[in-house]
Amino acid sequence: MNVFSQTMLWLVDASHWEGAEGIAVRLAQHLQYSLATLAISCVIAIPLACYIGHYGKALLVIPVANALRALPTLGMLSALALIFGLGISAPMIVMVMFAIPPVLAAAYSGIADVNRTTTHAMRAIGFSEWQILWHVELPAAFPAMLGGIRSAFTQIIATWTVAAFLPIGGLGRFLIDGLAVRDYPQMLGASCLVIALSITVDVLMLSMQHTIARHSRYSQLTTQ
Repeated sequence: MNVFSQTMLWLVDASHWEGAEGIAVRLAQHLQYSLATLAISCVIAIPLACYIGHYGKALLVIPVANALRALPTLGMLSALALIFGLGISAPMIVMVMFAIPPVLAAAYSGIADVNRTTTHAMRAIGFSEWQILWHVELPAAFPAMLGGIRSAFTQIIATWTVAAFLPIGGLGRFLIDGLAVRDYPQMLGASCLVIALSITVDVLMLSMQHTIARHSRYSQLTTQ
């Protein structure tokens, strides 16, 4: 029996889906970690992008944030684990660092692309800066912003597997534990689960992005 047949048997074995260390629990943990990372990243990146895109200030933040993506993941995890311990804090900080750039860049691009003539006209009729941002720029930028969130989410799902070299849960646990005992069907099965989760999330968010872009009333406000 080859490794692919053994992998299918591992995936369909009901005993592997049950218990505190089963696939169902690990899958839920992985999704929980990923959603928490995405939420924290959006809370940081979107307000920052709104400020930069609306006022055209602190533009240096964008290339600096993109430079963070060049940092070695394992190196950052190891360094922060020495500082914060072996819990969830170190990998969460690292994953947020890598998730912020795509959200920040997409949100900034969407807001900055709103036609300046439109925003000047809104000011002329008495709209405040907050009203312009909330009623014009954010709705116009939302499809692009969702694209950045989609990119960040799929990246987060894939990268969280690396964090399992620390004693945390998630699907990466099967990879690290399987490698330790040379259980290659378990490792390949876990890889398939991560790929399936990433593809599912990507397809759902891509459909949402296209639907919103197609029905957006503000598409004419962006520059061509």
